[in-house]
Amino acid sequence: MVYKTGLNKNQIILLPPSLDEYVPEDHICRVIQAFTLQLDMIALGYKYAECKDTGCRPYDPRMLLGLYLYGYLHRVRSSRRLRDETMRNVEVMWLMDGLTPDDKTICNFRTDNCNALRETFLVFVRMCRELKLYGGEVIATDGTKFRANNSHKNNHNGTTVERELTRIAKQINEYMAALDRRDAEEAGDGEPDTAAIKAALEQLNKRQVKFEALRARVTAEGEVSTVDPDARLMRSGGDARGLDVCYNVQTAVDARHCMIVDFAVAGRSDDKGNLHRISEQAKEVLEVESLTNLADKGYYDGADIAACEASGVTCLVAKPKPGGVKKEEGFTRRDFVYNREKDCYICPGKQELRYMRNQKHSDGANCRVYADYAACGKCPKKEKCTESDSRQILRRPHEDTLDIVDERTKKNRELYRKRGG
Repeated sequence: MVYKTGLNKNQIILLPPSLDEYVPEDHICRVIQAFTLQLDMIALGYKYAECKDTGCRPYDPRMLLGLYLYGYLHRVRSSRRLRDETMRNVEVMWLMDGLTPDDKTICNFRTDNCNALRETFLVFVRMCRELKLYGGEVIATDGTKFRANNSHKNNHNGTTVERELTRIAKQINEYMAALDRRDAEEAGDGEPDTAAIKAALEQLNKRQVKFEALRARVTAEGEVSTVDPDARLMRSGGDARGLDVCYNVQTAVDARHCMIVDFAVAGRSDDKGNLHRISEQAKEVLEVESLTNLADKGYYDGADIAACEASGVTCLVAKPKPGGVKKEEGFTRRDFVYNREKDCYICPGKQELRYMRNQKHSDGANCRVYADYAACGKCPKKEKCTESDSRQILRRPHEDTLDIVDERTKKNRELYRKRGG
């Protein structure tokens, strides 16, 4: 028995197969080409969508767009790797008609057409909607961290700015003291050192001006990334990972075929406060007035969920587990059950804590205070409950809405499990 044998590399082929024969009729490359050919590149705002009569001929933006789509589908995002694919990948050769743009051209295409690429995504979404690929009834929302080009040294907050200004001030003082010492010396051979010190001082003063401006920005914005303005310092995934400067990209996915509906870049590291925003974007793209949104505990925010419910978005959001460990003896807030019909809390001693007054929380929220001062005074379980004269329960705004959402999420566990499917 012998091994299988292939073609003789030195054999001359009289009639070589055409490039088209290497790509099957149902191949994804043909889908990509069909999609790019029907686009109105001028209306979308692509650079070089119209060719001029003079100068070097540009590449057709449709071809470069097709190259990017193919690359992202196959997890090839580097401009240099995409360039290499045009010279060794038969599928890409077919898609590019044998053209081999350099990596700089491929990189510039993405840089020059950021807005056009966003508009192209919306065209694709509208096409999918017309083809009934979206259900338009249930979506799932989640955030994903993408590493930015912004390095740690170009990300600034109040602590880093103040530390750098302190270091600069210390160096300036040291150089000024050195200049004073040189002036006190009688020897004339210190001129070169004096000139070098003055040059260093000039650079430090420029850097001080730069960080003074950053201090003003940090005071107003909280955090500043000088290379990627929308990026923030955050963990790229999981508590055990290190901090990176990342984008927090919020994505809405339709439940029918798990296809992306829309996305947005959040201006903070956590997901709170983004549910209503991405829900409204999804409603606009899908052209619906109402839908159901499935989200994890990172989106559990009363004001945000209440805004969703008021705008026709039915929320199913996991409730975070209470922080801390419950002691074996003693009652915590979770032991007090709210009765919506009576508008009161039932304590572990089966007493009803009624609404007493409104009270401002330390975070500014206007809370409702529930208590029963008379019952607390003679309660046999008081020692396990509070060291004060009576126990008070603060009910935060939007807790009525959160209770409804919690109950709904428990009743619709099967639907909620689709989010992780």
